[in-house]
Amino acid sequence: MCEKIKKVNSWLSAVFADQPVPQFEVNMRTVDVLYQIAQSSEARCRDTALLIEDIKQKTSEYRAEGAHLQDVLVQGVGLSCASLSKPAADYLSALVDNAMVLGVRETSLGCFMPAVNSLTNELLEAEKSNRKLERELRALRKRLGATLVLRSNLQEDINKTVKCQAVESAKAEERLLNMDFVKAKAKELRVRRERAEAQLVARNMDKSITHQAVVQLSKDVNALKQEIIPLKKKLEPYMDLSPSPSLAQVKIEEAKRELAALDSKLEMNVDFK
Repeated sequence: MCEKIKKVNSWLSAVFADQPVPQFEVNMRTVDVLYQIAQSSEARCRDTALLIEDIKQKTSEYRAEGAHLQDVLVQGVGLSCASLSKPAADYLSALVDNAMVLGVRETSLGCFMPAVNSLTNELLEAEKSNRKLERELRALRKRLGATLVLRSNLQEDINKTVKCQAVESAKAEERLLNMDFVKAKAKELRVRRERAEAQLVARNMDKSITHQAVVQLSKDVNALKQEIIPLKKKLEPYMDLSPSPSLAQVKIEEAKRELAALDSKLEMNVDFK
C-alpha cells in the first residue's frame, strides 16, 4: 500500500509539474485506480518515446538516402532541382506530396495503386462505420427522447407524491394531537370516576340502587313475568269449565297458591335488590 501511494504521488507530481496536486480521498480504491492509471500512463509514455526514437531514426535514414539519391542525380546524371523546369519541378513536388500522403517510399505506379486501393478501402470502411454510427445516434436520440419524457413523468409523480406526503403528514400530526387530547381527556375522566367511586364508598352508598343493579333487577322482573305467563295460560281452560265446586275449588286453590308463591318470590327479589 505504501509503495503504491509513493508511486501515485510521484506520478501526480510529474503530471502536474509546477501546479499543485488536487486533493483526493486516500483509500484503497482511489489508490488502486490511480496506481493503475499511473502504470498505464508510464507504459504509454515509454511506447511514445520508443516511437519517437524510431521516427527520428527513420528520418535520419530517409535524409541520408535522399542525400545519396541527390548526389547520384547531380553527379551521375547531372540533374538538380535548379536545372529542372517549372512544370517538371511542380510534377516532382506533386509526386513527393502524393507519396507522403499515401505513405509510400517510391513514386512508381506499382507503389501508388496499392496505396490508393488501401486508402479507398479505408474510406469505404469509414463511411460504413459512419452510417452505423448515424443509425446508433438516431436510436440514441429516440431513447433519449423517451427517457426525457419518462423523467418528466417521474418528476411529476415525485412532486405529486411529495404533496400527498405533506398532506398525509399534516393529517397524521393532527391525528396525533387529537390522540393526545383524547388520552388526556380519558385520563381526566378516569381520575374523576375513581374520585367519585371513592366518595361513594366513603358515604357507604348502597350498591343496590346503582344503575347496574337496577338494570339487573329489571331483567329479573321480566324473567319472572315470563314465568307467570305460562301459568296464566294453564288457568285459562279452567275458566270455561262448567261449575264443579269441589274440583274447581281445588284447581283454583292450587293456581292461587302457585300465583302467591310467585308473587312472594317476586316481592322477595324486589326487596332483596
